[in-house]
Amino acid sequence: MVLGIESPAVWLAYVLSIAGAVVCVGYGIVNWNKGEEPVKKEDTDWAREEKTEVEDAL
Repeated sequence: MVLGIESPAVWLAYVLSIAGAVVCVGYGIVNWNKGEEPVKKEDTDWAREEKTEVEDAL
């Protein structure tokens, strides 16, 4: 019995939820100021084509 919890499944759920939160915070700290990836020409061409298709449909 750990901290009054008898079932190992419940204890494991608590441990995994806390570990998941710690991993998420760590990931956020590591990637805090990475910035955006550069925009590629094919991305802008695709966006322009999609925009004209939507405008034509309306």
